[in-house]
Amino acid sequence: MKQVSNLRLLFTSTRNPFYLSFSSSASSASHLLFRPKTLLKPRPLFIAAASSSSGRRVPPQKGNVRKFGDFRGKDRVLGMEDVLVPRADGNVGFNKRRAEGRDKGKPKALQLKTRKLNPVNTICYVQILGTGMDTQDTSPSVFLFFDKQRFIFNAGEIDHMFLTRVCSETAGGLPGLLLTLAAMGEEGMTVNIWGPSDLKYLVDAMRSFIPNAAMVHSHSFGGSPNADGDASPNKSSDTIVLIDDEVVKISAFLLRPSYSVSDSSSVRLDGNMNPLSENIESAGQKLKPGDISVVYICELPEIKGKFDPGKAVALGLRPGPKYRDLQLGKSVLSDHYDITVHPGDVLGPSSPGPIVLLVDCPTQFHLKELLSIQALDNYYTDPSDHPREGLKLVNCVIHLGPASVTKNADYVKWMKKFGSAQHIMAGHEMKNTTVPILKSSARIAARLNYLCPQLFPSSGFPSIPAINRCSLSSIASSEEPSNIYSESVGAENLLKFHLRPYAQLGLDRSGIPGLKTPKDIINELLAEIPEIPDASKHVSQFWQTEQATPQMDENAILIEEPWMHENSCTPNAMDASKDCFVPDCLKNISREDLEIVLLGTGSSQPSKYRNVSSIYVNLFAKGSILLDCGEGTLAQLKRRFGIEGADEAVKSLKCIWISHIHADHHAGLVRILALRCKLLKGIPHDPLLVVGPRQLKRFLDAYSRLEDLDMQFLDCRHTVADSNNGDGNFFVRDERMQSIWKRPGSPVDMTLLTTLKDVLKEAGLEALAFGVVIQASERINKLGETVPGWKLVYSGDTRPCQALIDASHGATVLIHEATFEDGMGDEALARNHSTTKEAIGVGESAGVYRIILTHFSQRYPKIPVFEEDHMHDTCIAFDMMSVNAADLPVLPEVLPYLTLLFRNEMLVDEPDDAAVAAGYS
Repeated sequence: MKQVSNLRLLFTSTRNPFYLSFSSSASSASHLLFRPKTLLKPRPLFIAAASSSSGRRVPPQKGNVRKFGDFRGKDRVLGMEDVLVPRADGNVGFNKRRAEGRDKGKPKALQLKTRKLNPVNTICYVQILGTGMDTQDTSPSVFLFFDKQRFIFNAGEIDHMFLTRVCSETAGGLPGLLLTLAAMGEEGMTVNIWGPSDLKYLVDAMRSFIPNAAMVHSHSFGGSPNADGDASPNKSSDTIVLIDDEVVKISAFLLRPSYSVSDSSSVRLDGNMNPLSENIESAGQKLKPGDISVVYICELPEIKGKFDPGKAVALGLRPGPKYRDLQLGKSVLSDHYDITVHPGDVLGPSSPGPIVLLVDCPTQFHLKELLSIQALDNYYTDPSDHPREGLKLVNCVIHLGPASVTKNADYVKWMKKFGSAQHIMAGHEMKNTTVPILKSSARIAARLNYLCPQLFPSSGFPSIPAINRCSLSSIASSEEPSNIYSESVGAENLLKFHLRPYAQLGLDRSGIPGLKTPKDIINELLAEIPEIPDASKHVSQFWQTEQATPQMDENAILIEEPWMHENSCTPNAMDASKDCFVPDCLKNISREDLEIVLLGTGSSQPSKYRNVSSIYVNLFAKGSILLDCGEGTLAQLKRRFGIEGADEAVKSLKCIWISHIHADHHAGLVRILALRCKLLKGIPHDPLLVVGPRQLKRFLDAYSRLEDLDMQFLDCRHTVADSNNGDGNFFVRDERMQSIWKRPGSPVDMTLLTTLKDVLKEAGLEALAFGVVIQASERINKLGETVPGWKLVYSGDTRPCQALIDASHGATVLIHEATFEDGMGDEALARNHSTTKEAIGVGESAGVYRIILTHFSQRYPKIPVFEEDHMHDTCIAFDMMSVNAADLPVLPEVLPYLTLLFRNEMLVDEPDDAAVAAGYS
């Protein structure tokens, strides 16, 4: 539910607005690596998203640079109660209290977000917030706005959140949202969460890593499957009133799939047709958690007639508060006569209040139930000359189901029952894949691709012409559905339907952001940095056989970095230079051996430019491994490989390693597991092996009651060298940080250890350990020689420690977190993270060939701050960066060109992610 990730960038409390936006401005290229002292005033998300990325140049500030702790206010850098454990050499240490989870303090008493209601709303509309994303991995979201109250369907923010289904597709971003709200302000916040009774399964699962106070206002309704799989008492025809106040009435109808008919054209829950493997084999299939869907009806109060001041004066009323009371429907006493004045005496005829329906019919099996809901009869139009009493006029129907359902002839016939209502089709459509919802991120990706397509491949999404060639005959086979579609519109991001004022009733496209093609983005880049074409040519020469390292002439505009020509070693130059060191494991290595795809390179929570931690290790024909899986990981896979390519990537997974329990490292896991289970349904396969901390198992076990995850779990403590002896620890003996792991772990499961060894062998690997070290087996190169396998090390979140240095000894690649810049060592120490220099120091101490820095604080929206003197063998990671093992020699050579790309981007101090204190990072 990536919409939630985006919405979390903008929150408004009842007292103080809180905006998290990443504005940018130009600064001098010579001061690219310095952060200015002056802070830019943050702007609202949607304004910032539409603004230009470049602005006026701001001169660099001299003197002391403002530190993070200087403006956080309530956040401290270090306190007396923190226990700082130094290393033997006195150089680095760690915050023991935080590492052991004892720095949380007194739990917050989260405040329920409430507002004073305003029954006379002057503005009301519904708005589309994402059309299931360009990646189609989440359900569409709908925003219902009033002057003093806000409602969200299938996303989260403001006052109330409603789920049309409870599954990873609709609620995947909910944990991150709750953590963010819990950390806002002094006491934190929470919201009302509504959903069918399956919601309790999700809430129970989230308790393993989310404060209970964040979920006390969750409300489930309707029946759920009992132990025998039968539906509980509530029928779909029952109207369940959830909210009924002077602002709005929100009711719900439950939709349960009807498995009484085996249909050869059955549809998966993700909306895709699969006639071979998705048939319901028995009419008696039992209802499962997650099967229930909801239809929501939002009814506004009737629109009072126009107030007539003349009639009020004639009845003896003086202008004043009594006028408002009458408009609110209250009777008052006349000021001059002994009479009571009623609203009907001074108001014109009332009009029915607008009505909006939100319909989520995910499969053909839910359609039968939808067509039979008798309680909806009052909302259908009556074409007869004498319509029956009690009919209600529906103004807008928003359809959240997939096209494979909404284009069904029976569904279209049902839509026509609403007469002239405006239909908005918000289900997954192929055309949406060409419209990136994360426009700022897409803009950065396009610019990086222009500069270095070898490391930043183009998006895997098809072009519009390719989509137009795609046949839709399998979805809509009759001509009748096309008639209704001429009367409806497809959903677009930020499309509005005004409900009040009544004069504006109808669609409003003014807020829909303009679409910039990659060509438009590149034209802007060329105008902004005219020397970029030459830089792109220089970068491309690293991969050309005719020429080795590009020669810089005297007129070159590129900033000469001190390491640019030092130990130059490109894929095509390494054989020509005797001084160029290349490890044996990379000599003549195939491009089908290893590729590292950085899916998320930010910390704490998603931002406009960086998603949270996730690394896809592509072993090609031998499968793949996922290292951490923050929320939005599936969406990033689809942006990198395309819709079908991402499905193949998920199916090829051999193992998922979760480094620790923070939500920015695992909140996207269940979405991946649930999708893999569906993709492999009916195909012989083994459950996916998930390796991680034992707290994660509690979450996965609880969540598996809601969706089938088809996985087996191995406690990561058992993957260390001495785990077979039952005395395994994450850190080596005598390490100061060992106390973190003194608590007892789960018993060693030798069967799972054997499974892990089998998985590694199948993937051509020798070891997977330490959090995490991946050692490839020996291989035969192109010349028929036996060469050692490469070694990849991923640090997870950590302070520098000797154990990691030992584990990284001789590694080919070290992917190390670098959350903070070098000037923020105290903050890094307090939060048990690393600075850029510390991360590089680990790699240099271990003799690592190449270092890739990642997990940057979101205060560095586009490129982090780093010291050029330390970057000899190092590169900065960006989202969607794909590093092939064959390209590792050239990796540091590209960095100067990347800094050129961002030379006009002002590095803005941003408030750190509030979710840090709530356990996000």
